[in-house]
Amino acid sequence: MRIFISTGEVSGDLQGSLLISALKKQAAIAGFPLEIVALGGEKMASEGATLLGNTTHIGSFGLIESLRFVVPTLQIQRRAIAYLKQHPPDLVVLIDYMGPNLGIGSYIRRHLPQVPIVYYIAPQVWVASITPSDTERILNVSNKVLAIFPEEARYFRDKGANVTWIGHPLIDRIKNFPSREVARTELGVKGDTINVALIPASRYQELKYLLPVMFQAAREIQSKLPQVHFWIPLSLEIYRKFIEKAIQQFGLQATVVSGQQQQVLAAADLAITKCGTVNLELALLNTPQVVLYRLNSLTYWVARNIFKISVPFASPVNLVVMRSIVPEFIQETATPENLTVAAMELLLNPERKQQMQADYQVMQQSLGEIGVCDRAAKEILQMLPNL
Repeated sequence: MRIFISTGEVSGDLQGSLLISALKKQAAIAGFPLEIVALGGEKMASEGATLLGNTTHIGSFGLIESLRFVVPTLQIQRRAIAYLKQHPPDLVVLIDYMGPNLGIGSYIRRHLPQVPIVYYIAPQVWVASITPSDTERILNVSNKVLAIFPEEARYFRDKGANVTWIGHPLIDRIKNFPSREVARTELGVKGDTINVALIPASRYQELKYLLPVMFQAAREIQSKLPQVHFWIPLSLEIYRKFIEKAIQQFGLQATVVSGQQQQVLAAADLAITKCGTVNLELALLNTPQVVLYRLNSLTYWVARNIFKISVPFASPVNLVVMRSIVPEFIQETATPENLTVAAMELLLNPERKQQMQADYQVMQQSLGEIGVCDRAAKEILQMLPNL
């Protein structure tokens, strides 16, 4: 049986790799061979997927920000469609990556209508949708939606989708993280050091819009707490030179690491981080965090004033429970001053830290139980024809 999986960006590659591992495990238990071809990245390839194109380097968020990636995205999309014409899959799994995936899904619906499509980790239209048709397009291409949040499942069910809530796959991933003590030992952390993780970018645009304000805040924190040391895990190795140059420019006591993100997140006393999947990882590790996000000012203005997009929260930690657990600073509020104040409070006020960690425990109850990836794999394999 051949399954085609399509996703983009660093987080999609991670989720795809977890799913592939579970799919192969469940297929082996059922006793049939499974071939997986994909759009994704190195993590998916390491789990045995045959990559038709690497999409981890062409991710973006926003109108202006996406322009530079239009041509490479279309090229990879056409390559995938050409392959699907010659080698029709038995089933398709789409993971997030709304624009390209809806294009691929629409092609399959028109030309390979017999092939079932599962949308796993659907775009967050349940939080905010640019147009009402976004949800309709997802429903039109999907035979089944596998939801990772309870509210997401309710939203799609109310829209008439065939949907199952399976929980969040990070529940499975987090059990493999090292303990705080082991992580600190593996990083060579000294006992009196205050460790702060800086997580500025998984997309190129974030180096431009997030890193400067984050590093300005880090410099201010360093001036107040000389024993602080910053750890920066690379999402992509191609960002190393840019980040190392910025460290020198801002005079930070910092270490850039590759392949040790789990250790950095587990060992940190605090993280200052972009919005994204990493926020949930930090919450599951009980690591306090301050969240920020910025876009091109024109993109932000168009979203707010033309498309009238308004979201209650940006960080998935806050979205899960629809209340403020972690401080988040978006666009004009994402200033070095605001980040510094929030970070210093979490580092120096034990009660504030304990309250956040208590809220984390409540939030975790909405993420499901261990076995998420196996449940997703079973749901997907049940959709295969002739099984």
